[in-house]
Amino acid sequence: MRKYAYWISTGLLAFLYVASATFYITQGDMVRQLLGNLGFPGYLVPVLIIVKLLGVAAILSRASVALSDLAYAGMFYHLLLALSAHLHAADYSGAPPAAIGLVVLAVSFLTQNAGRKKPSPYAPPRPA
Repeated sequence: MRKYAYWISTGLLAFLYVASATFYITQGDMVRQLLGNLGFPGYLVPVLIIVKLLGVAAILSRASVALSDLAYAGMFYHLLLALSAHLHAADYSGAPPAAIGLVVLAVSFLTQNAGRKKPSPYAPPRPA
């Protein structure tokens, strides 16, 4: 069951980040304006595109467990910052994707050792 939870949550997390990066690529001007409304500079858009795609690649490939765990940490801080920025700016329609992303991220991280051969020292151990 934990293996299914891992792969479903990781697939949803990857979809969320790839869809977001695609939206940033196709609607760059609008995203710069939206980020400006939240108090962030527009020059972050290309950086966020690259980091989002690299994070997904690190988690899915798991070429390095340390890099995968770093990607989880980066996604956690990104989603937490996104949620707080939307709430602070009273943009409540933007908050649910970030909140859902945090839940999906937590499930993926906490079940990763059940779903992958290379265990992370930071996630709960595999069930016996």
